[in-house]
Amino acid sequence: MSDFILQASGLGKTYKDGDLETRVLTDIELQLAPRQRMAVVGASGSGKSTLLHLLAGLDKPTVGEVRLAGQSFSSLSESKRGVLRNKHLGFVYQFHYLLDELNALENVMLPLRIARQTPETAEQRARELLKQVGLGHRLQHKPAELSGGERQRVAIARALITRPSCILADEPTGNLDSKSADQVFELMLSLNEQFDTALLVVTHDLALASQIGQTITLVDGCIQKDAV
Repeated sequence: MSDFILQASGLGKTYKDGDLETRVLTDIELQLAPRQRMAVVGASGSGKSTLLHLLAGLDKPTVGEVRLAGQSFSSLSESKRGVLRNKHLGFVYQFHYLLDELNALENVMLPLRIARQTPETAEQRARELLKQVGLGHRLQHKPAELSGGERQRVAIARALITRPSCILADEPTGNLDSKSADQVFELMLSLNEQFDTALLVVTHDLALASQIGQTITLVDGCIQKDAV
């Protein structure tokens, strides 16, 4: 079995609209191992979102391959990709996407309930994670009763509850003030080490990216450089 959790090899994506072809990504190569951190930066339209969708198995590459936990992720059927995704990947977005009618505890429990874990197991795990992200005292609060930083902490706990091998984060601090953004970012780095997860962050914030470790810069769908 590969030592890498997530790999992209010769990855390319071209969209077709009649006779018109638009190449979005070309020959992308990357690997993520447990606890490894990587930032993907680039201007709007450089291909960051497309790359994230391909790595998450939400879209299929035109050429190349994505491997997740040693399996050829991009060649699987949609249903099998869903099973592998739910087991190995967690997601954190710029907007928290919490359900307004559920409190923090219920929102974090949700992925395990969908996976048909018992309510007792899901609640115990959710309580532990909310305590770890500093929200043990806010379990019964709904999203509208939480600050932006607190809502993002709930979203991080929700992403971790399935114990994924890798977290994919799309502008995770982009909707926060600078103080909350710093706190959430530090939390993500700490949890990355604590849970032995790989972490890939798509961001426009070069200062944040510089603290992550390895940085990939996309320019017109191609990797311009790697910096460690």
